Amino acid sequence: MERLQKVIAYAGVASRRKAEQLIVEGKVRVNGKIVRELGTKVSESDEVEVEGVKLEKEDKVYYLLYKPRATISAVTDDKGRKTVTDIFKHIPERIFPVGRLDYDTTGLLLLTNDGEFAYQLTHPKFKIDKTYVARVKGVPTIANLKKLQRGIQLEDGKTAPAKVSMMSADESAQKAICEITIHEGRNRQVRRMFDAIGTPVVKLKRERFAFLDLYGLTPGEYRELTKHEVKRLRVLAETGNLD
Repeated sequence: MERLQKVIAYAGVASRRKAEQLIVEGKVRVNGKIVRELGTKVSESDEVEVEGVKLEKEDKVYYLLYKPRATISAVTDDKGRKTVTDIFKHIPERIFPVGRLDYDTTGLLLLTNDGEFAYQLTHPKFKIDKTYVARVKGVPTIANLKKLQRGIQLEDGKTAPAKVSMMSADESAQKAICEITIHEGRNRQVRRMFDAIGTPVVKLKRERFAFLDLYGLTPGEYRELTKHEVKRLRVLAETGNLD
């Protein structure tokens, strides 16, 4: 027996958090009856429907995408813009992005149909490192970089400590390139952090997610994660280390 929201997440319909919301809203039926209780458990023989669609089990798939610019990190977009799942139109599974990158942010993005896996990698409590390279306007002072390292106050609260270094700087042109590693995933967080110290981001790329990188890929290209990589990510989320 498994919790209903977990079964929905495993089926790739939605993240566990979103599945809980669907249950509370009365959009889930078990054996034909609406279920709103989050503690409900179901078995393999139970028939589960979400928004009128019966859950069909499909193999779990895991992809690493080099997200290009001008692409939405979503399954659909009401404005008709290109989404990351448009790149995977020939894939039969219903995949969705693990977290998000902004429309104009490029770099490493994971996609899967495994809701539980996505939850583990995106919830702040699991503290999965994500490394970005930011081209900024202006040259940050050492004092301001230390503010980012300690955590800086934003409108939605203080950020967790970050790893920050300046890779290059051009005083005459007033521009710099910085590397920053965070484990949170707030909306436009890296951009807002650099805005807070007066050096707005001009260009942003996610270079690494945990131990994964973009080696061998160009924008718009992707590859499947190996079974070993998926296992390492699970271990990292569950234990906080790869030892």
